[in-house]
Amino acid sequence: MSKLTDVPKRILIGRALRSDRLGETLLPKRVALPVFASDPLSSVAYAPGEVLLVLSIAGLSAYHFSPWIAIAVVVLMFTVVASYRQNVHAYPSGGGDYEVATTNLGPKAGLTVASALLVDYVLTVAVSISSGIENLGSAVPFVVENKVLCAIGVIVLLTVMNLRGVRESGTLFAIPTYVFVAGVFLMIAWGAFRGVVLGDDMRAPTADFEIKPEHPGLAGFALVFLLLRAFSSGCAALTGVEAISNGVPGFRKPKSRNAATTLALMGLLAVTMFCGIIALASATDVRMAENPGKDLVHNGVPLGPDYVQNPVISQVAEAVFGSGTFLFVVLAGATALVLFLAANTAYNGFPLLGSILAQDRYLPRQLHTRGDRLAFSNGILLLAGAAGLLVWVYGADSTRLIQLYIVGVFVSFTLSQTGMVRHWNRLLATEKDQAKRRHMIRSRAINAFGAFFTGLVLVVVLLTKFTHGAWVALLGMCVFYATMTAIRRHYDRVAEEIAVPDAPSEDTVRPSRVHSVVLVSKVHRPALRALAYAKLLRSDTLEAVSVNVDAEETRALREEWERRSIDVPLKVLDSPYREVTRPVIEYVKSLRAQSPRDVVSVIIPEYVVGHWYEHFLHNQSALRLKGRLLFTPGVMVTSVPYQLESSEAAKLRARRRQNWSAPGSVRRGPAERTKDTSPRT
Repeated sequence: MSKLTDVPKRILIGRALRSDRLGETLLPKRVALPVFASDPLSSVAYAPGEVLLVLSIAGLSAYHFSPWIAIAVVVLMFTVVASYRQNVHAYPSGGGDYEVATTNLGPKAGLTVASALLVDYVLTVAVSISSGIENLGSAVPFVVENKVLCAIGVIVLLTVMNLRGVRESGTLFAIPTYVFVAGVFLMIAWGAFRGVVLGDDMRAPTADFEIKPEHPGLAGFALVFLLLRAFSSGCAALTGVEAISNGVPGFRKPKSRNAATTLALMGLLAVTMFCGIIALASATDVRMAENPGKDLVHNGVPLGPDYVQNPVISQVAEAVFGSGTFLFVVLAGATALVLFLAANTAYNGFPLLGSILAQDRYLPRQLHTRGDRLAFSNGILLLAGAAGLLVWVYGADSTRLIQLYIVGVFVSFTLSQTGMVRHWNRLLATEKDQAKRRHMIRSRAINAFGAFFTGLVLVVVLLTKFTHGAWVALLGMCVFYATMTAIRRHYDRVAEEIAVPDAPSEDTVRPSRVHSVVLVSKVHRPALRALAYAKLLRSDTLEAVSVNVDAEETRALREEWERRSIDVPLKVLDSPYREVTRPVIEYVKSLRAQSPRDVVSVIIPEYVVGHWYEHFLHNQSALRLKGRLLFTPGVMVTSVPYQLESSEAAKLRARRRQNWSAPGSVRRGPAERTKDTSPRT
């Protein structure tokens, strides 16, 4: 089994790395930007389209509100970036929003933030990959016809890339991310030059279409509600901002300063691209609709269900560069690729947060362990499984998935910034240095405004998106919260139960006697070895026990036992229903009942085989017995191995791979984390 799984594992993810090479996996800013910020950078490919889709409900006349919505999104982006720059300096350990909320608002608030972030990370993978599939599908019909299959295939590919390690995946992801950013900036600059300097009339492919409004003539509260819904959809551009604060330990030193610089650069790039695409969409008369086949009309005729609506960025690129041109093809390819890679933000954030939660006993401890390539492999696999399930359930439809989006991230934004306000209040209560107090007061003002603004946006998102799917995200948060609470309660209960008391207890009292029981089915070398081992234990009583399921075999066993004059008494248990496990369990329990202070040691001879298929042919009864005996107090189970010839071949194979880490290797704890010595401002 080891050979069957180890070789493919090495081919896919490479050789295992030593723990002392963790420092080699830390990222410089140029690589950290695409690794941790690919989600907010790539969201400009679909966030402008979501704004126009919502505005189209009121008809073409509502499009003139798009610049104002863009300005509101920009203000929010700068607010969040400025707020998180305070976070990375104050809490550089990688806990991010979870650590801030837990430290300043209490464990329940921290667990709420963690639940929101875990849901958001899963949705990030599902939305980004589904959107990328749709972009790619406009050029490749096979992708459209097999959306779910292709999306799950991309998830598998990204999972393998991340299992190879953060540094390797970051290097691979940097090129398409920078090509996408450069392509968008070139499109904005060339579009502005053509429109302002050359005076060209650039028109999108949908410029001649008309929009049939679902609710014409909206005014008053209905119009305000529509604008708020459009704003909440545009806020998708902010998803993933928190990933940098969670990933501070992944930066090179000085960690906090590099993370803050990356945050500022990410915010500036995302804002510029978002505003530029909105402006060009308005200048080129892009038309979008939630139901394009019915609501988009050309020459008075609806386009019909066969019409495929291209994303805003694709339509703008066609208007600026021209259809089929080299730059148009490059940008279209880079856009599709970067949307796939945007999921990498979640692939870095989810496993790291899962590791911290596991360390705090809110998730299984296996998530706190680094894999072969010093990545949190178990967290990566868990994220991939959850995202794949979501893509399958929602049919890889980004329009349906995006309605679930951004609720979780604004829950974490709001609680995190509220926690930072309390953080600064606590420090100000003891700080006497006036220069430091002025800095703290300024930081508190930034975080307070951030908490107010993001809290307001959270209310807007809940009001405008609840019935459109946001309730699913809230349900997911509740499920995560309840699960993590139950896990923590279990770990706490176990820790309390196994804690060593100050006074002497029954666990430290020596048993009165030890009864050793050797299970035998026939006289063979494994049984004789088990008997020889049992004699060395010098137990108070020693006997061999067999179960009578076949009268002829039992008779042969007795005769051979007597012929060899084995000096251990043989006891045969009757089994009228031909069971093996139950008679042994009942006999062991009867020994315990006779002398509760005694210990029963059950010794089981087992074969050691060398091929995976041989495991199905041996030791099945032993496995069932051991599983049942584990639940019997005062019973100790010992396996006495007997190596068959095939195990020698397995030993030689293992010796040749002794420098490899086999799939069954057990690791405890993460690789040692170096302290952050970066200056805090």
